[in-house]
Amino acid sequence: MYRQVLDPVAGSLAWSSLVAAIPLLTLFVLLGILRMTAWLAALISLAVSLVVAIVVYPMPAGPAFLAASEGAAFGFFPILWIVINAIWIYNMTVATGHFDVLRRSFARVSDDQRIQGVIIAFSFGALLEALAGFGTPVAITSVMLIALGFRPLKAAAVALVANTAPVAFGALAVPITTLATVTGLPLHDLSSMVGRQTPVLGVFVPLALVFIIDGRRGMRQTWPAALVCGLVFALAQFATSNYVSAPLTDIVASLLSAGAMVLFLRVWRPAESYVEGGGVRTATAGTAAAGGTERAGGSTATIERPRPPAGGGNGGERDRGSEVFRAYAPYLIIIAVFALAQIPAIKDALTSVTKTFNWPGLHIQSASGKPSSVPQFKFDWLDAAGTLLIIAGLLTIPVIGIRPARALRAYLSTYRQLATAIVTVMAVLALAYVMNASGQTATLGTWMAGAGGVFALISPILGWLGVAVTGSDTSSNSLFGALQVVAAQKAGLSATLLAAANSSGGVLGKMISPQNLAIAAAAVGLAGREGDLFRRVLVWSLVFVAVMCLLVYLQSTAVLSWMVP
Repeated sequence: MYRQVLDPVAGSLAWSSLVAAIPLLTLFVLLGILRMTAWLAALISLAVSLVVAIVVYPMPAGPAFLAASEGAAFGFFPILWIVINAIWIYNMTVATGHFDVLRRSFARVSDDQRIQGVIIAFSFGALLEALAGFGTPVAITSVMLIALGFRPLKAAAVALVANTAPVAFGALAVPITTLATVTGLPLHDLSSMVGRQTPVLGVFVPLALVFIIDGRRGMRQTWPAALVCGLVFALAQFATSNYVSAPLTDIVASLLSAGAMVLFLRVWRPAESYVEGGGVRTATAGTAAAGGTERAGGSTATIERPRPPAGGGNGGERDRGSEVFRAYAPYLIIIAVFALAQIPAIKDALTSVTKTFNWPGLHIQSASGKPSSVPQFKFDWLDAAGTLLIIAGLLTIPVIGIRPARALRAYLSTYRQLATAIVTVMAVLALAYVMNASGQTATLGTWMAGAGGVFALISPILGWLGVAVTGSDTSSNSLFGALQVVAAQKAGLSATLLAAANSSGGVLGKMISPQNLAIAAAAVGLAGREGDLFRRVLVWSLVFVAVMCLLVYLQSTAVLSWMVP
């Protein structure tokens, strides 16, 4: 049995932290500076983490490779299991033309692509995050934006930045419920506290999106609509998380923010409409947008997309009400399936077949001598969000009128489309598990926790780091949630505040996580250009995490301590 050592380098936690950070630095340098393909960068960084674990800590080679295999398995199930099945449903709607109907429906709300970007990437993306999470909204909304005429790189960047504020309550609040489990803190307290942090992001993210799409001009011309969307989302997220239900938080917030935008646009319009590639135009002008089948950036798959009409509008086409209903039906079915799965009797039946077991041959103790939870693997094959998406997909087949054989071909092509993303995600999760099992992650966390009272200022960075590595706020909360509580107790700070800060700060690491970069790049046909995408969103990640650090620090002082439940 391997027992973790937190200070293997000269008995110094600081020096050990520098060494423990090498795999992460390797990953980010290969992606952001050397512009290496994500799957190759992830595999190299995994190899580096194994070397550090075996040579420095030292962890025996057998357990180190077993930890990597467990991480790779977790990367596929449940994470990729969700993404693959969600994109399969999307691919079926493309094959039948219903995605084009959905696109025209969104386009009719506004012919301004800045507004469309906010509605699709932020509001609709938040709904997808609420239902599935784990990269699903990034994959689907980025391709929806391309169908409206956005360039692939910009579409992916907008989708990644938008996928922030909703993440903590994603997948029916799984990150929050996981945080409550690992910390022992009341779920309602954690939900309330996160609901007093992430809404601040919700106000500003739509503004950031219009800036990414059209710079300062976009901010000047569309800030009223973006602000309405952000404020309504923030208020709904706060109210629902504090007074209604954590799992329903993002569902309520996303629907209300989209509804508010639709109503607001009935009484207000930007002075000019923006079209990607064509700048701004008046309501009577038209500009052609590129579309159709494309192969870009060395992608291993050709992604079929409906050709957007001139100007990104609806091209004058009026779809029958029945066709519009069928276009929205897959998402209504997803909502219904996930809602039914939360009914206690049904949920109990789904979870009754769940198996939790220790990964074969992997036995680890924490530095304190207690059994580590790392080897525990939960195989909830029937209750998993990905399985529920399979069920929703099967129900979708007759509704949208796709032949079963064609649906099967779409399913198989989804695996080919996501081939490089699958390798990347599995490699990154293998890296995360090696770091966690060997003690590298605990070394970094313990060293940061030694900052004392100032730890409140850097507490969100720990969550940010966890999500940047694993791509999952749930995984980050599992890694660092208990550590945040211990650090809070040692520093005389609120355990609820810092535990929540781990989740709230973590959402900002989502956009730079290699697995999410890989999913976004693969979805828009830019596999191999993850480094370009990383540099495009890194500044936004750093700016927002700095804001979250300041907010949490002020909440730990008399200035904003009234916000802590």
